[in-house]
Amino acid sequence: MGFHSPIKASNLAIRKIGDSGVTTIVGGKSNVAGYGNGPCEDAKFSRDFDVVYVRPTRSLLVVDRGNAALWICFMFASERIWAFCFLKDATLRERIRRPTDQGVLSGRQADAPQEALQVLDIVLRELPTTRYCPVGGSFYSPDLGRRQPLGEGLESWRGFYQSIRPTQMGLSLNIDMSSTAFIEPLPVIDFVTQLLNRDVSSRPLSDADRVKVKKALRGVKVEVTHRGNMRRKYRISGLTSQATRELTFPVDDRGTVKSVFEYFYETYGFVIQHSQWPCLQVGNQQRPNYLPMEVCKIVEGQRYSKRLNERQITALLKVTCQRPQEREHDIMQTIHHNAYHEDPYAKEFGIKISEKLASVEARILPAPWLKYHDTGREKDCLPQVGQWNMMNKKMVNGGTVNNWIGINFSRGVQESVARGFCQEFAQMCYISGMAFNPEPVLPPITARPDQVERVLKARFHEAMTKLQPQGKELDLLIVILPDNNGSLYGDLKRICETDLGLVSQCCLHKHVYRMSKQYLANVALRINVKVGGRNTVLVDAISRRIPLVSDRPTIIFGADVTHPHPGEDSSPSIVAVVASQDWPEITKYAGLVCAQAHRQGLIQDLYKTWQDPVRGTVSGGMIKELLISFRRATGQKPQRIIFYRDGVSEGQFYQVLLYELDAIRKACASLEPNYQPPVTFVVVQKRHHTRLFANNHNDRNAVDKSGNILPGTVVDSKICHPTEFDFYLCSHAGIQGTS
Repeated sequence: MGFHSPIKASNLAIRKIGDSGVTTIVGGKSNVAGYGNGPCEDAKFSRDFDVVYVRPTRSLLVVDRGNAALWICFMFASERIWAFCFLKDATLRERIRRPTDQGVLSGRQADAPQEALQVLDIVLRELPTTRYCPVGGSFYSPDLGRRQPLGEGLESWRGFYQSIRPTQMGLSLNIDMSSTAFIEPLPVIDFVTQLLNRDVSSRPLSDADRVKVKKALRGVKVEVTHRGNMRRKYRISGLTSQATRELTFPVDDRGTVKSVFEYFYETYGFVIQHSQWPCLQVGNQQRPNYLPMEVCKIVEGQRYSKRLNERQITALLKVTCQRPQEREHDIMQTIHHNAYHEDPYAKEFGIKISEKLASVEARILPAPWLKYHDTGREKDCLPQVGQWNMMNKKMVNGGTVNNWIGINFSRGVQESVARGFCQEFAQMCYISGMAFNPEPVLPPITARPDQVERVLKARFHEAMTKLQPQGKELDLLIVILPDNNGSLYGDLKRICETDLGLVSQCCLHKHVYRMSKQYLANVALRINVKVGGRNTVLVDAISRRIPLVSDRPTIIFGADVTHPHPGEDSSPSIVAVVASQDWPEITKYAGLVCAQAHRQGLIQDLYKTWQDPVRGTVSGGMIKELLISFRRATGQKPQRIIFYRDGVSEGQFYQVLLYELDAIRKACASLEPNYQPPVTFVVVQKRHHTRLFANNHNDRNAVDKSGNILPGTVVDSKICHPTEFDFYLCSHAGIQGTS
C-alpha cells in the first residue's frame, strides 16, 4: 500500500571493526600486575580470573569469575588514558571478543550484546569527551555554534548527539544536532542582576529575591577573582541569611571574631562594595566558608538542569528548530569536523565509519478519507500533504452546549471586546455543527488573575443558583487569559477539573483582538470533543475496512507517565490513560489521571486490589474502569485490546511490558472468568535522534512545504533493530523543525 521513496537517515554505517587476534590468557594476579602501572594492580580479584587481550599491548579485558564481574580497561598509548567499563556479567567474554556478532545483527540471535555496544560507545566517546562538555549522550561546546542568550543568566550551547545502534545493516552511528541550556560564565553580581531583571546593587535583596537567587545558584561552581592568577574553584551550597557587612567568623580558639569586610580588606586589600548583599556560602554547613558575590565568577561549561521558564523555552526552541536541509548540512559538518577516520581510539580498535548518511527505502502510506456531516457542502474529505480545513464542512456529530459563561482575566481586554469575542465564538460553534446557545447564562465579566479561585467558584455558584431550579447543568466556561500567564492556566484547570467538574476552554489575549475565523474554527473543534461530540470519522472505520480493528469490537488505549522536572525532588509522577469509547468509529476517548510515586516509571494503578470492610477484597484500577465504560457506551465488551504506551526508555522496555501486560490481563480476568482478549502492546518513542531527509530537497513531490519528508512515511528496514519489531512512522506534517 502506498508508494516507495528513497530517503536518507542520520545514521552512519560502521564499516568494519578490526579483528585484532583476540587471545585468552588464563592466569592470576601476576598477569595483571606485570602489565604496568595501571589501575588493575589495585583491583580486588577473588579466585581465578581471565585476562583477554582485546588488542595486543594496548587494551585488556579482565574477567573475575569469582565476583561474576568484568572490568574492561582501555589504555591508549599516546596519552596513557584509562577508561573503565564495569560490567556485572562474567559470561560476556565471548560477546566482547566479537562485538559485531553476525548472529545478532542478522536477526538469528535475539539478545543484543548491550555490554559490547557499551564498550564500543566508550571507545568512540573518548575523543569528544576530551574536546567538549559531555551531557548524557550529547557533547556541547561554545565552538560548535554561536551562543544564544536565553535570559536570566542562561545561554544555549550547540552540540551533537552520538550513539552506536544495532541495525539491520549492521552497527551504525546515530548522529543528530542538539542544543541545551548552560549557565553564562558571568560575575555572580551580573548573573543575579540578569536573574532578577533589574539593577539591585543599590538596595538589599528582598526575601523573595533571596529565595530565587539561592535556588538558582545552589550547586553552581564559581571561581574567585580577588587573588590574581590563583583562581580557586568552589561549589555554592547556599546564601547567608545576613548581609555581608554583618557577617563575622571566629579567627582563634579564644573566641576572637573578625568581620568578612575586615578580613578581605586586611588580607587581600579588597574593599567590598556590595556590603548590603548576602555572601555565597561554600563548603559544608559545619565549616562554612563565606565569599562575597563580587569576588566570584561562574565557571564556564555548567549545564543548567533545572526547569526553564516559558520565555527561555521559546528562545531555546528558536535555536533548535531547523529546517531539514539546514539540519542535514550541520550533521554533515559535524561528521567532517569529528573526523572519525583520524580518531586514534577508533583506529586502536580498527573501527571504520562511513562518512555518508544511510540511504533507506521508505513507503508513503495514502491519507485516509474523512467523513463529515451530510448537511455540509463537503460530506467527505481527503487530506492533502497531511492538511485540510473545515471550510464547507460540518462536524459529523455536533455536541450540545446549552448553558455557558465567560470570564476575562486579561487586563488588556475591555469588557465589551470580551463580550463580542464570546458571541463570535458561540456563532462559530453553531456554524460548525454544534447545538450552541448564543446567549450565556450570565454576562461575561472581567476579573483579576490573583483572585482566580474566588472568582471561579463565585461565578460557578451564581450560575448554578440560576440553573438548578430548572434541573440544568453548566456545560462550558470560556476564559480569556493574558499571553504570559505563569501559573494561572494550571490553577484554572485544576479548579475546574477537580473542584467544579466543569469543562473549560482557554483563549489567549492575542487571539481575542485578531479574532480570525481559522482560530475560532480550530477552537470550536476542541470544544466539540470536550462536550462529547465527534468532529470527523474515518470512512474506512464506518464501512468496517480497517484491518485488525473493524472485524470485532476493539478498544484502543493510550498511556503515558510524566515525571517532575529536575530539582523537584518531592513532586509525584503523573499518569494519564485514555481509551476509545465507541466502535467501529474509534473516535471518542475517555481519560483518567492519577498521581504516583516520584519518578516511578511503571504505571501502578492500571490494576489494583484493596480490602473493603464489607465487601472483602475489591479490585479496580484504570484499565478496569475504562473497559466498563466502553461496555456501557457500546453495549459490547472488547474482543481485542491495542495498548499504546509512551514515555518508556529503552532500558525499561521489558520491565514495562511484563508488569503492565500482567496488569491488563488481571483487569480483564477481574471482570469475567476466562475473559482474556488478545492484547497488542505498542511502545511509542518520539524523543529518538533518528532524522529522515529527502534524497532531493528540491523535489516538491518528495517533501512537504516545510521541506520535511511526507506525512505517512514509514521506514521498516535497514535502520531498524535487527531483532525487535520496530519501525519509524512520520504520522503528520512536520510544520516546524525536522521530522
